[in-house]
Amino acid sequence: MTDATQTPNSYVVEYSDGPLVGQTDTRIFVGGEYDTTFGVIALVDGIEANFEYHATGTRELNGQTHVTYSFDAANSDSPVSDEDGQEPGEALV
Repeated sequence: MTDATQTPNSYVVEYSDGPLVGQTDTRIFVGGEYDTTFGVIALVDGIEANFEYHATGTRELNGQTHVTYSFDAANSDSPVSDEDGQEPGEALV
């Protein structure tokens, strides 16, 4: 007989700042653990960019793990186009 309560295999990513601020995503646990850092490829103003994020905290909500990630600007591509005075566009994952 199998156990009706299975361990979840995914968690919710919450982006707290940077180009993806306010967006959420779902990722798979690796070895039963969430990623402490990962890169996201996204389009900003039609240009592909790599953004690095680091875990800053976790919480449980309705039985699901939510992990908050903070933008690592030093190890990421610029979210701003090369045009002077241009505001950064929305990052599309």
